[in-house]
Amino acid sequence: MPRNKYPEETVQKILDVSLKLFLEKGYEETTVLDIVDNLEGLTRGAFYHHFKSKEEVLDALGIKLFWDNNPFEEVKSENELNGLEKIKKVIKLSFQNEKKQKVGIMSISLLKNPRILAEYIESNQYIICPYFEKLFEEAIADGSIRDIKHPKALSSLFTLLTNMWLQPAIFPCSKSEMLERLYYTKELLENIGVPVIDDEILDYVEKALEKMVTE
Repeated sequence: MPRNKYPEETVQKILDVSLKLFLEKGYEETTVLDIVDNLEGLTRGAFYHHFKSKEEVLDALGIKLFWDNNPFEEVKSENELNGLEKIKKVIKLSFQNEKKQKVGIMSISLLKNPRILAEYIESNQYIICPYFEKLFEEAIADGSIRDIKHPKALSSLFTLLTNMWLQPAIFPCSKSEMLERLYYTKELLENIGVPVIDDEILDYVEKALEKMVTE
């Protein structure tokens, strides 16, 4: 859920400690007191000066992990890849970042919070969409996808499908229904000349859904 960076040293320390505890103990099992006890001299007041709750810490961790390992920036200079290959690599890098994936799964429940959901939608619209728009423009220019007249609209649709419609916390469904959506998204994109979802990406998504959707 990328928005703003957190440069302050105290905030960085809180996020580092929280990430370690969330990965070791689990988000639900970690308390604010656990975090404070591992801050080496920082008080509970210091924690609450920056974060109102453990929920806000997890939300901020998702943001931090995106900016620390921005896959769009990573593929930008890879000139040996065409536009379509860069789009695929962005998706694969997101799934290959194990810490980001684990925090993302922990963060699913946060999307039930109207404020965090609104921020998530806003970040997709104003940060993720423009990144994808540039890559789609590149793919159109080098011929790796069909010459689509409206790359901005395409990037918006793509982000809506992949980051929201395939997000069970936003559009609840069973595991079989989610897989149906995934394969339909693949078919839909291929039919408009944008074969972004390959077998490797399908495998990544299916494994992620196993952890995200329990029924």
